[in-house]
Amino acid sequence: MCGRYSFAKPKDIIERFHLVQLEFDFGPRYNIAPSQQVSVVIHQNGGNRLLMFRWGLIPYWAKDMSIGNKLINAQAETLEEKPSFRKSYEQKRCLVQDGRPFAFAGLWDSWLSPTGQTINSCTIITTTPNELMEPIHNRMPVILPQGRESIWLESDVTSSHKNKGLLTPFPAELMVAYEVSQLVNSPLNDFPECVVPVNSLF
Repeated sequence: MCGRYSFAKPKDIIERFHLVQLEFDFGPRYNIAPSQQVSVVIHQNGGNRLLMFRWGLIPYWAKDMSIGNKLINAQAETLEEKPSFRKSYEQKRCLVQDGRPFAFAGLWDSWLSPTGQTINSCTIITTTPNELMEPIHNRMPVILPQGRESIWLESDVTSSHKNKGLLTPFPAELMVAYEVSQLVNSPLNDFPECVVPVNSLF
């Protein structure tokens, strides 16, 4: 379901996600599409780091990177069953950042290309829709409440039952939905007009 989203730079990004360091400059994005670089928070060496990963998970065992085009989303219900996601679910969880200071639950992996290049990639986890999203699509991204983000990032491999409990629909009453223009159909368009409301849906 999640094939586009936006990222407007929050003023308090370092404090909001408890980042130990910021390794690059970044600005607003208005039409992020699969295969592009996206901002991801991972827990590493005792702290949270903000990195840029390719959107579309490439498992470490993949023969080529084209598999990532099919793995932009991962269904929460089958993370422990699918070979593409099982190891990342156990060991490589991340937060994929959105336009406001909240994040999607995600998974990541590192893939070594035949030429020796390491590509870090990620996928966004989806779940069943809440009441607001159900008329729009049969899936929605897993949005983690702020108090649960550290649990998702830091829990160990034996805590899959606890992590599973985090992968639920976000409360509908805390969300709004509105229509945007067809500008978002092209990933070449990446400017503020992409997220301007056309008509209110609800």
